[in-house]
Amino acid sequence: MCKNPFLFIPCFVLLTSCFSNSEPKGHTADLFVSPDSSRCYMATTIPSRFSNADTTLRIVEGSGIDKVNMIKVAGGYFLMGSDEFADAKPVHEVKIDDFLIDEHEVTNGQFETFIQATGYVTVAERPLDPKEFPGVDPAMLKPGSAIFSPPKEVQGLTNHLQWWSYVVGASWRHPDGPNSSIKDKENYPVVHIAYQDAEAYAKWAGKRLPTEAEWEFAARARTSNPMTYYWGNELLDNDRYLANIFQGQFPVLNTKLDGYVGTSPVKAFPANSIGLYDMEGNVWEWCADYYRPDYYAKSSSDNPKGPADAYDPDEPGAVKRVQRGGSFLCNDQYCERYKAGSRGKGEVNSPTNNVGFRCVKDI
Repeated sequence: MCKNPFLFIPCFVLLTSCFSNSEPKGHTADLFVSPDSSRCYMATTIPSRFSNADTTLRIVEGSGIDKVNMIKVAGGYFLMGSDEFADAKPVHEVKIDDFLIDEHEVTNGQFETFIQATGYVTVAERPLDPKEFPGVDPAMLKPGSAIFSPPKEVQGLTNHLQWWSYVVGASWRHPDGPNSSIKDKENYPVVHIAYQDAEAYAKWAGKRLPTEAEWEFAARARTSNPMTYYWGNELLDNDRYLANIFQGQFPVLNTKLDGYVGTSPVKAFPANSIGLYDMEGNVWEWCADYYRPDYYAKSSSDNPKGPADAYDPDEPGAVKRVQRGGSFLCNDQYCERYKAGSRGKGEVNSPTNNVGFRCVKDI
């Protein structure tokens, strides 16, 4: 567990769940291989059972204590993963049962209702125990969170210390620092959420966090079509961006071509074909699965729930969970993990201003 605010960047080695695009660019997503390598499927001949053609929109109104509309996702089979990313291989067959999923990310307004009902205090707001930080002046141990802080210039893109800052007083109530607030942003996604914060909300609402298999199945709208993005192969539709991501020169200049520099209100961009919003971009979303880069090679094919423990070779001592969908900081220069089938990861006690969540519910 990593809590030291003076060492927060090591805790956030991949705090944005973004990876540099140094991986090979060869895209072979049109070839699908089963976990045991016994079967291969070309994109043009995907077996019919993987092509769940029924994308009927089924809205379940006001499901759960939070009264948020959920989408019924009819179960089926799909091909999970991506050959474009090392930790998303091999692309493998997965069966998913029916479930409900929030139509959008949990908002500030929803989260505030939860706080008022329970008195819950998030990780970013909790006092720091001096006993856990021997040798550090107790007066310097103040709660806060990490905020993206674009510099005027950078020396390469390998050192993310250049654009992330630990800000005392930053939290879900003060997303841009202690002098900011969520006034008039009730319909924006809540951020600065640690894993346990998301889990606590889900339990209160009578829901749970999605497995990453459920999340991807929903994002793909129950299909196995090999696409660059969850909606297709083009990032724009008639010059309109289809997701809230970073445009311009990362991290120094966001040209705001999609209309936003930071987060955007939920439902600001088009939904996918089963009615789900922001399955790419805006904020990363916590999933229930522990993160291991080698998990797909031995994953269950029947409603997989992730490995028994976490391991990240980049930070062997950190406990990480999977994050999905990318954020407003993703682009092809630095962070491509908003693309279809890709995976993100986050240390469970390291909230930032580009991480939120949505919930699911069993049927």
